[in-house]
Amino acid sequence: MRWRYVLHVIGALVACVGMTMVFALGWGLWYGDGTAGPLAMSMVISVVCGALMFAAFRDPSFRRTPMTHREGMAIVALGWFAAGVAGGLPFYLGGTFHTVVDCVFESLSGFSTTGSSVLENIEAVPRGILFWRSLTHWLGGMGIIVFSLAILPFLGVGGMQLYKAEVPGPTPDKLKPRIKDTAVTLWKVYVLFSALETLLLLFGGMDLFDSLCHTFGTMATGGFSTRNASVAAYQSAYIDYVITVFMLIAGVNFSLHYLLLKGRPAALLRDPEFRTFAVMYLAFVAVIAVAVYMDGEYRSVADSVRYTSFQVASILTTTGFATADYEIWPGIAQAILLFCMFVGGCAGSTGGGMKVMRIMLVLKHSYHELFRLIHPRSVSRVKMGRIVVQDDVLRGVWGFFVLWIGLFVLAAFIVAASGVDVVTSFAASLACIGNIGPGIGMVGPTENFAWLPATAKWTLTFCMVLGRLEIYTVIILFVPEFWRK
Repeated sequence: MRWRYVLHVIGALVACVGMTMVFALGWGLWYGDGTAGPLAMSMVISVVCGALMFAAFRDPSFRRTPMTHREGMAIVALGWFAAGVAGGLPFYLGGTFHTVVDCVFESLSGFSTTGSSVLENIEAVPRGILFWRSLTHWLGGMGIIVFSLAILPFLGVGGMQLYKAEVPGPTPDKLKPRIKDTAVTLWKVYVLFSALETLLLLFGGMDLFDSLCHTFGTMATGGFSTRNASVAAYQSAYIDYVITVFMLIAGVNFSLHYLLLKGRPAALLRDPEFRTFAVMYLAFVAVIAVAVYMDGEYRSVADSVRYTSFQVASILTTTGFATADYEIWPGIAQAILLFCMFVGGCAGSTGGGMKVMRIMLVLKHSYHELFRLIHPRSVSRVKMGRIVVQDDVLRGVWGFFVLWIGLFVLAAFIVAASGVDVVTSFAASLACIGNIGPGIGMVGPTENFAWLPATAKWTLTFCMVLGRLEIYTVIILFVPEFWRK
């Protein structure tokens, strides 16, 4: 492990995070809300510290020796925590929070696209800080690392190891032969959809500031809003449906969006994960819409469909926006939404959770084992569509599944040990490791995480990064063999 190399690259990442604060600084200057000073100071500290790390650990030999898998995973895992600390500076220097844990919690909730918040009165926070808070979503959505891949190659830094460690899903798809071209392609698609949603929200009556912030939260499946009541504050069916559509877009593999834009729409229908995701969404909306309408929650079928389609999309894609308090919905509706929290979006999307592909593979492999018990001499393989799934992928999926559940339960026990009730402990842990945002109980859609003890906040902050980096990239740092030569 070349620690000089790891710190060299992390320094570049911290500097990049600092430079993006200039956009929030612009809004702070525009509104004159007193955030220009804290944002400028945060930017200078991040850029200077990152540049010093980059320069201090630089070595010409880095260009001659390719990055190893271990170094790639160390850079990604430690880089996210470093980004969280740098991203928390505006909150601390701007006086938004007075404790380090709250600053880091809010920052990493943004970068990890979780959307859980310790802000108690969002609308009282200055606009410059709110913009930075939402921008962390957008940067983390496609990934700080993937974003940096378009910049780091000219510094002599390799790429595929970072891409494998960062991109969500069992098997990352290389759209282009060179990793830099892949990163640029993904970001072009991401920016295109972001621009389109911003324009549509402007047409719906949102101002530019709110349109950008809600677009960042939507495309990153993050969920930070500029309003205390989230999207419900706008009371607009048009806005609800626009955000619903783009949450679903963000929850689908971005490789498929690229193929769609290249004139190959059939790729969507041929993809088994997309078909499963679409069928699940439509079925859940239908069942919950009927349940809430029969329960008398809404007076018309149109309202039932509107609020249900939004909330199912928000939870299934792990965005976390809210237009309704689903804790007062019938039990069957809450049970389905709880299941959605576990499933999450598609592999290769900005969504969190276990991912639809992994759930499909676990079910297919389980059925395959039952089939072999009945027909022990049969020769059959697990397939996704027409593609045979290799055994090492299946082992990785099962390992992820077990680790995900085990760490979720362990985190819930630690949160409960800090004095939180058991329902909220499990709900908060699920909301954070699944990168969902709101949960149930005392961290439901109308509540926040501000009241939790510091121990619980640190635990949940760690869970956010675990979920965003797909468990393995972080947990591997705690395996003794990782550090041995």
